[in-house]
This record gives sequence, C-alpha cells and structure tokens, in this order.
Amino acid sequence: MRALADFIMRGRMQATLVVVGCAALPLLFWLSAAAACLVYLRRGMSDAIGVLIWALLPALAWWYFGEPRTLMVLLGALGLAALLRAGWAWNRVLLASIALGLVYGVLLGVVFREPIEALAQALNERLPQMLGGLYQQMSVEERASLGSLIAPVLNGLIAALLQVVSVAALMLGRYWQAALYNPGGFGSEFRAIRIPLWPAVLLLACMLIGPNFGPQMAMLTPLCSVPLVFAGLALMHGLVKAGKLGRFWLVGMYVTLVLFMQLIYPLLVVLAIVDSLIDFRGRIGPKGTDSDSANGEG
Repeated sequence: MRALADFIMRGRMQATLVVVGCAALPLLFWLSAAAACLVYLRRGMSDAIGVLIWALLPALAWWYFGEPRTLMVLLGALGLAALLRAGWAWNRVLLASIALGLVYGVLLGVVFREPIEALAQALNERLPQMLGGLYQQMSVEERASLGSLIAPVLNGLIAALLQVVSVAALMLGRYWQAALYNPGGFGSEFRAIRIPLWPAVLLLACMLIGPNFGPQMAMLTPLCSVPLVFAGLALMHGLVKAGKLGRFWLVGMYVTLVLFMQLIYPLLVVLAIVDSLIDFRGRIGPKGTDSDSANGEG
C-alpha cells in the first residue's frame, strides 16, 4: 500500500491515473476516494481539483448506469477530508459524517426508492416466520408500526455502509500521508479518537428514541452508530498500544467483525459509550492516551 501511495504522490499524472482508474473499475471506488483524499490532504485543492475533474467522468458514467456509489463516496470522502485539513479533530469529523450519511440516505431514497420498497415489502411478508410467536402477540397497530420502519432502516443501513466506506477511505488517505511524511503519525491520531460524553449521549438517544418520532427518523439509528464504532476501534487499538491488551485481541476483533458483525458491532458501540463516560485511556496515563498531534505529517 505504501508503494501505491508513493506512486500517487510522484506527480499529477500518476495521481490522476490511480484515481480515475480505480473509479472506473468495479468495487475499487473506495481506493479512488482514498487516493483523492491523499492528494487533497497533502497538496490542497489546487492540485486535487485537476485530479477530481477527471475522476468525475467515470463516476458520472457509473451514476448514469444506475450505480451512484462511486460519485457519492468520492465527493463525501473529500468533503470530510476538507474538514480534517481545516484542523478539525477526528471525533468532530466522525460526528460530521452523520450529516454525510443523511445526504446519502436522501439520495438513495431517490435513486433506489423502488428496490428498497420492494425489499422492505418482502421482509415485511416474512416477519411472521422470522419473529414466530412474538409476531402473533403483537396488535395490529404494532405490526403496522414495525412494518413502516423496515424501509427507512434499510435505507439507513445502506447509507451507513457508504458512510463507513467514506470514513475508511479518508483514514486510508491519512494513513498514506503519514506513512510517506511522518511514519506512525496516523496511529497516534487514530488511537486518540474518543467521542465526548454529551455527544455520545446524544447519539445514543437518537439511536434509541429517534424511531419514536416517525418512521423516517429510524434512519438515524445506523447512521449515529458509525462514529461510535470507529471510537470503539480506536479504544481497542489504544489499549493494545498501552500494553493493557495483547495484539491477538485486535486480530480476534477484526476477524469477529468480519464473520459476526451483528455481534461485535453493537459491542463496539457500547465500548465507545462507556469510554466516553470513563475515559479508559486517560486513566491509563500519557502512554495510553498517545495524544501527540501528528496532523498527518508532524
């Protein structure tokens, strides 16, 4: 990966080749966004705009053929990169990603409204088999309320996935920047991520109470969980760096996250919320906080 970052930074032509080529290839749109973030974080908008203009061509072509993810993630990741380059801390960037997720949700609701509604209808028809006796105990109003939440939640899940990809692309670009110009700098930044207490409480409230204010508010539940998940990952990395956990915990965590996401994902959210209250790394001391500001370059 470092060799690819070095190739990207050799010049505008090389950067354009990687960003445009990855944008044109299926399933590599995230790599295109990461490369664009690297160029922007290092050289600013003056160099990035020339690369971005060329990258818009395959991204718009994919949109025309019904695949908007390339353009959405490319522009979304660059938007978050602009906040990071302006001096925002990672926790603020992660919180801002919720607004990006909402934009994704609105766009997906327009572009994929019919497929999402069809999938929601199919899931609604299978609810009696999925819930068994619990579904039979529900009243008619409760069944209707549950059915009305399926489409917004599906929309929110897809938007949250794109939100995660956008943040991950930005982090990869930042990692490349640090690897080239300040080795180890990104690790210091990432391990210091912690959502403050009151924002964490607000996120938790939106996740749990939001659906009570209308079906469309149910989309907030997956979107608000994304900053907490990244904060939970940062906590685990910080504890391993401080020597409080063995490295095998990280390996096990990521393997479990891939194989059993429905189990480890909520656990990371809970860990992040508890850390907002207790501040595990702050209690460990300076070694655990790893708070040196790398700014990607040092």
